Amino acid sequence: MRLSQSLTKPLRERPAEADSANAAYLIQGGFIDQLGAGIYNLLPFGWRVYRKVAQIIREEMDALGAQELNLAALHPTGPWKASGRWDDPEVRDVMYQFKDQRGKDYGLGFTHEEIAAQLAKPHIQSYRDLPQAFYQIQVKFRNEPRAKSGVLRGREFMMKDLYSFHADEADRDAYYDRVLKAYPKIFKRLGLDALTVEASGGVFTKYSHEFQVLAGSGEDTVHYTEDGSFAQNDEIFDEKNVPKDAKNLKKSSAIEVGNIFKLGKRFPEAAGVAFLDKQGNRQVPEMCSYGIGPTRCIGTVVETSHDDNGIIWPAAIAPFAVHIVALGDDADVTKAADKLYADLEQAGVEVLYDDRDESAGVKFNDADLVGIPQRVTVSKKTLEKQSAELKRRDGKKVELVELGTITKKLTS
Repeated sequence: MRLSQSLTKPLRERPAEADSANAAYLIQGGFIDQLGAGIYNLLPFGWRVYRKVAQIIREEMDALGAQELNLAALHPTGPWKASGRWDDPEVRDVMYQFKDQRGKDYGLGFTHEEIAAQLAKPHIQSYRDLPQAFYQIQVKFRNEPRAKSGVLRGREFMMKDLYSFHADEADRDAYYDRVLKAYPKIFKRLGLDALTVEASGGVFTKYSHEFQVLAGSGEDTVHYTEDGSFAQNDEIFDEKNVPKDAKNLKKSSAIEVGNIFKLGKRFPEAAGVAFLDKQGNRQVPEMCSYGIGPTRCIGTVVETSHDDNGIIWPAAIAPFAVHIVALGDDADVTKAADKLYADLEQAGVEVLYDDRDESAGVKFNDADLVGIPQRVTVSKKTLEKQSAELKRRDGKKVELVELGTITKKLTS
């Protein structure tokens, strides 16, 4: 991608209204655009990052044997009234509920337990049909009264929600434990160091599990040991529960990036889901739900991986792998940068090429802001040695590399 041809360009000034690092850098860097409070457009750079985050999640869900689908976001009241949640005050506080032109009630999905259970009803008739697990990566809507902190707390956001159904508690627990182990792998691949934290199970079970990333900007509080052997959300924390051998207990603010719940039989029962067991007896399956917020993960990466100049993207989810910066209007510089751009693209490398007629200061500032892992600078000075400057965004390494070897170096 030539930056001169990009739909959006980095902004000169950080948005004054931004209330968090992720809002400031994502807006200024041209990744998102704020349409309203808690409502953001994902721009081309941001969409590239999102697609990579979603793909990593998708790969790990597929490895669990879950099937991907897409459930409707517009919901009639039937499934919600059956579960008793349509008129629940807590649900009414967050669910967009409205009437259409014919006076019929509808809601926009902020979660899909009811819809998932209704979908499962005709497909789960026998113990032979179980277990089942399916997931989606889809837009959700939440009437968030405190929309803030950029993409960390929005009214419209992307969510991965996985639902599983099981013949008994033993099978449910076994699959739940598989997901419990898979989630840290996902976050590690995204460049996030997430703690597995015990949390309240609400009305469903005694405990659930959250995945929390330590951050000063986080809204949650967790108590944890340095080795990660113990971690609890402040809402349920009790020093009596801390293992006697736990060492270096700490307390920190954190950002929740995922959660998993054992839901029991509530939603399947409300939807009329039932199956015949091996003895021919009618049973209601056990159900679990497992969520990850892809857009929230993006915001969390920015909150925890930036400096004063901008974002520092992990390589796995960066919008591009290499950022070429051509300095000056010298014809030889342009020719060398153009060739390098063509060679890298031919080699399958994702490249952002800053070919604009801007000063070196502007280009370097924008490169730091956008945060691509590798920056290659071509200038008259580097061409004197038939080379280009290769610099990592994290600042750990700067070197002069011969032009003829750069492509091989960046693809090896």
